[in-house]
Amino acid sequence: MEMHQIRYFLALCDELNFTRAAARSRVSQPSLTRAIRMLEEELGGPLFHRERANTHLSELGRTVKPYLEQVYREVENAKRQAREFVALEQTAVRLGLMCTIAPNQMLDFVAAVQMRHAGVALNITDAAAPRLHEHLLAGDLEVAIYALPGVPPSDGLHYLPLYREQFMIVMAPQHRLAACTSVRVKDLHGQRYLERVNCEYGSSIDPVFDEQQVDWPTVYQTERDDWILAMAAAGLGLAFMPRLSVNHPGVVARPLVMPEFWREVALVTVRGRPHSPAVGALVAEAMRVRWADAPALALQEARVRRDDAGADPDNAPAH
Repeated sequence: MEMHQIRYFLALCDELNFTRAAARSRVSQPSLTRAIRMLEEELGGPLFHRERANTHLSELGRTVKPYLEQVYREVENAKRQAREFVALEQTAVRLGLMCTIAPNQMLDFVAAVQMRHAGVALNITDAAAPRLHEHLLAGDLEVAIYALPGVPPSDGLHYLPLYREQFMIVMAPQHRLAACTSVRVKDLHGQRYLERVNCEYGSSIDPVFDEQQVDWPTVYQTERDDWILAMAAAGLGLAFMPRLSVNHPGVVARPLVMPEFWREVALVTVRGRPHSPAVGALVAEAMRVRWADAPALALQEARVRRDDAGADPDNAPAH
C-alpha cells in the first residue's frame, strides 16, 4: 500500500467523482483509477460502486476509510514534525532583551539554547523595556524578556514570569546609610541621585517621593549601569537599581522600603501570532533553566495550581 493510493482514495471519498478526484490530486484520471484498482486488489474487494452518475463507497470502503484517514493524518504529522525539526536546526530567533538585566542572569539560558539546539541562532537586541514592548507588537521581535512594573499587562501578549527582584539603594560602603539593613524612601531626602535613564520605573516613582516630600537632586544621568555603579563606588551619589544588577565589588546595596519596589521579569510573546519551532525551543529552555537561583516563576505557579487542583477537599483544613 502506497501513500499516494491512500491520498487518491480519500480524495475520491470526498468528491465521489473520478474526474474531480483526479484533478484535486493533480494526476490523470487513468492514474487515479489504476491506483484505486491496485488498492482494491490489495484489500480484497471493491472500495467504490462505480455508477455513471452515482459513485459511492462500498461496505468495504466505509469500513477501511477511518483507518486510512488515521494513517494519512499520522504520516502528515510526521512530515510536519520533520519539517519543523529541519527548520529548527537552521533558524535565527529575534530576541529582545531588556538592557537593565545583568548578563549573568542570561548566561545559563543562552548556554542551554546553544547546547540543546545548536542550529538556533539568537539575534539579540537590547533596549529599554518600553521599546522592546513596541518592537514586539510591531513584529520586529519574536520573543522579548523584560519588565514593566506598574503597567497593566496587555491582553494581546502572553507572559511567562521568570523571576522577581527587589530594587535597592546602591552606595559606597562608607556612606552613612550603608550601616542600615534597609533604606526608607524618606532617608533619601537631600541625597545625590545617580539616575539610570533606562530604569523601568522611570518617573512613575516620583509621586511616592513627592508624597513623602523627599528631594534627592539628580547629579548624573546615563544609560550605562556600569557607569552608575562606578560613580556610586566613588562616593559620588546613590543609585536605585534591581538587586541582581548590583555586581560591583566597591558598592553595597540595601533594600528600599516604605514602600518597597519590585520588578517581575517575564518572557513575552504575542498571542495568536504564528511562531517558528525555534521560539518553542526558547520557551522550553526558559522553563528548564533556573532564574535568580530558582525555577522560573511560571513553572512554580503551574506546580501550585496543579497541587491545588489535586488537593482532596475531604482532607482540607476546617475554617
